[in-house]
Amino acid sequence: MANESAEDDIYDVVGVGFGPANLAFAIAVEEHNESRSPQERLRAVFVERQPDFGWHRGMLLDGTTMQVAFPKDLVTFRNPTSSYSFFAYLHDRGRLVDFVNHQTFFPTRLEFNDYLTWAAERLDTEVRYGRTVTRVDKAPPAGTATVLLDDGSRVRTRNVVAGVGLTERIPAWATRSPRCFHNHHFLYRIAELPEPKHNRFVVLGAGQSAAEIVAYLHRTYPHAEVHSVFARWGYSPADDSPFANRIFDPSTVDEFHRAPAGERDRLLRLHRGTNYSVVDVELIHELYAREYQERVRGDRRLYMRRASEVTSATETTDGIDVEVRSTLEDLTDTLRCDALVLCTGFEPAGIDALFGGLIPQGGERNVARDYRVRTFRDVSAGIYLQGGTEDTHGLSSSLLSNVAVRAGEILDSIVARRTVNGGVVAVEECGRRTNPTPLVSSEVR
Repeated sequence: MANESAEDDIYDVVGVGFGPANLAFAIAVEEHNESRSPQERLRAVFVERQPDFGWHRGMLLDGTTMQVAFPKDLVTFRNPTSSYSFFAYLHDRGRLVDFVNHQTFFPTRLEFNDYLTWAAERLDTEVRYGRTVTRVDKAPPAGTATVLLDDGSRVRTRNVVAGVGLTERIPAWATRSPRCFHNHHFLYRIAELPEPKHNRFVVLGAGQSAAEIVAYLHRTYPHAEVHSVFARWGYSPADDSPFANRIFDPSTVDEFHRAPAGERDRLLRLHRGTNYSVVDVELIHELYAREYQERVRGDRRLYMRRASEVTSATETTDGIDVEVRSTLEDLTDTLRCDALVLCTGFEPAGIDALFGGLIPQGGERNVARDYRVRTFRDVSAGIYLQGGTEDTHGLSSSLLSNVAVRAGEILDSIVARRTVNGGVVAVEECGRRTNPTPLVSSEVR
């Protein structure tokens, strides 16, 4: 590719990242283009730093299931007739009847990753794998931006859809190493781990991933101790009851976005138990039963270190020394371990460096209902966020629950804002008229 796109070589959309969110968006663009004239079609390209498509591959533990029902796939809530649905995937793989006989709404994480990969491979969309977007700048003509890649190439576009995902949250005292690592890389790191010398593992965290890894280590290393360390008194069950689950409904985004900021904060605090630091109740019961039976036999390997924290981790020649402090008694134990797994969660990846000259830096984002970031007054290219909008759009902002509908809403906004000879075009979308949004609404207010 040339260092600079030709003058007339301007994309309608550049997608930064190609995880599930932008995969769903790419499918929406493809389905839009299928029924449009050449002049109405959108030209899109996606940039992904991974060498090929993959979704949380380090956490695809055998038997672990999705916490999201399969109809909340890449397309169904937006277009139930789409050929990219999970049902279409099962039919193509020859497992539709078998899955129905399984009588579950929750496929394994391994199967859902296979579904996502299947969808990515079917797409007739330009994806530049093994590349990283380093910066997005203003560009002539008006209404466009220049996307700079790490290989020195540049792409001009009218819109940028940022699906940059999440970044691992690492405690200040922790230093990443082959023996101290985030659960996001668990399967890779545990496969590379030397033969255990101390037969002891520490898992820090109280969420679903932590409990799954505790169960995996306890099962896989039958002679090793597993110490589960968390600040709570015990694992808390996820609130997946029908009424509480409505907080992930697509229509909830409308109500949440127009609510006062204080009310949004209150609701996020009240309903953290639907998503954060919670565990499926079946897994809680399984781990409790394992611990109880060990106490009956008098042969303990599973330890629940409640109301506790890890204060330091020091590498040794053949292991790692982990200091665990009880906050109840203010007593500290030093555990010589083979590995420490940090199930310490994620946070939205920063975008300030990416869009430094286009949007205000830091603080709460001014994000419109259509996921478009308010930009500086002299910037009219559209910048959309797939994630990092929990404070304005609710708990589903970075989850699979709303990925299909969110993709359609971003597409609707981009189509409505398209300009032909300086005018905004309104296009019929999904059986309704899309209200065109004036370009000036993208400025900071």
